[in-house]
Amino acid sequence: MAWSQEEERILLRIERHLIDEDPRLAARLESFDRRVRRREEDGRGRERPSRRPGRSTVVLMTSWLLIATLIATLLILVLRHEAAALPL
Repeated sequence: MAWSQEEERILLRIERHLIDEDPRLAARLESFDRRVRRREEDGRGRERPSRRPGRSTVVLMTSWLLIATLIATLLILVLRHEAAALPL
């Protein structure tokens, strides 16, 4: 059912008043509205998978890479030191 022009004017006035009164709430509602529209456009009713990994995934991957690098460096230092200490 379509809105009448008077109803649309009232809704626009309410929206402007809301934005003036509480801009943070208005921004949150706008963000929610965009997510709902994306979900509806997706057609499956669920969010599309993000192409970027989450923050926790990046932190875990970086931590494991750092640990592996440290272990490799320590092994190289130990093996070179032992090789230099061997008598010929």
